[in-house]
Amino acid sequence: MDTAPRPDGPAAYPPVPADTKDWTWVLSRPCPECGFVAAEVTPDRVGAAVRDAVPRYVRVLARPGVRERPDATTWSPLEYAAHVRDVFAVFDVRLMAMVEDDDPLFANWDQDAAAVEAGYAHQDPAVVARELEVAGERVATRFDALTADRWERPGRRSNGSVFTVRTLGQYFVHDVVHHLHDVRA
Repeated sequence: MDTAPRPDGPAAYPPVPADTKDWTWVLSRPCPECGFVAAEVTPDRVGAAVRDAVPRYVRVLARPGVRERPDATTWSPLEYAAHVRDVFAVFDVRLMAMVEDDDPLFANWDQDAAAVEAGYAHQDPAVVARELEVAGERVATRFDALTADRWERPGRRSNGSVFTVRTLGQYFVHDVVHHLHDVRA
């Protein structure tokens, strides 16, 4: 009986350790890893930032070895791209709630559980690329539609972190840019 893990089998892609950091600190100081400066991003620039990032992720998804993890504790470029696709969808819903509701409480989203449940490591890179383009355009369009009188509307994450539309956009763009850094794009 062959017990070696298959490259496409679950044993080849165990879950990476959960990211338990609270990344909201990026709203008050530059990220030392990717260089992102949140204060430089206003909501009217979020759509352009997303549209700039999407083709870079699509090119990453076309690389040979897109499924390969650099080490046991780091997602592959495919997994990062699938995560960003889902980040687009999650932040689209959160932004919509902030614009339409008064001080909404966001549903909890466990990104690490989502990666396992959706099988990011096993997804088709071409499908992820198409889905990333669609989800990216959707959230970019929603940010583009904002007027300045909406920028300070509040919303709250399930852990108690408070955002405005402005800081949500900054936090969101950091995630997108940081993962481009992670996949060297």
